[in-house]
Amino acid sequence: MTENENEALVETLYAPLYRFALSLTGNPVEACDLTQEAFFRLLKHQDSLRDPSKAKSWLFTTLHREFLAVVRRSTRYPHRDLEEVEAELPSVEPQDFGQMDCAIVMQALHEVEETHRAPLSLFYLESYSYQQIAATLDMPIGTVMSRLSRGRDQLRRNLRQLMSNEDRKIIPLPRSA
Repeated sequence: MTENENEALVETLYAPLYRFALSLTGNPVEACDLTQEAFFRLLKHQDSLRDPSKAKSWLFTTLHREFLAVVRRSTRYPHRDLEEVEAELPSVEPQDFGQMDCAIVMQALHEVEETHRAPLSLFYLESYSYQQIAATLDMPIGTVMSRLSRGRDQLRRNLRQLMSNEDRKIIPLPRSA
């Protein structure tokens, strides 16, 4: 498809595609995102579209599939407000936070027992979910949750100890290649 054909397609199909997305999501911003994603994918894969007359059905199908994927992701990884998960976050005093640097945090993390360090690293550094950590480390999700809890406690103690030690010497950690 040429650039003019693409522009004409957007002009004729954007409004109906957006209305369809809005009917699915009920949210104008999400509907706009879905519509943009559908057109993006069409442009990205336009070489594989054999019959340009089927672009309309392809766009609607793509939009619907993307909507279903978004719903699956939001079900698997629900949005939670900070107030809901505040108890799960490690507590660090504000005055300590200003003085902390990456080397101190990494040193404190490396002093956490290995069985607790791996889940902590995956959770905080890689943003893995409990389920992903359980699958990666091949352990039950309950074990992941308890190791994260104990690991947070160890990390918190290590950070307090390192921050309170005025004449601390931070050993640089080796850089990974």
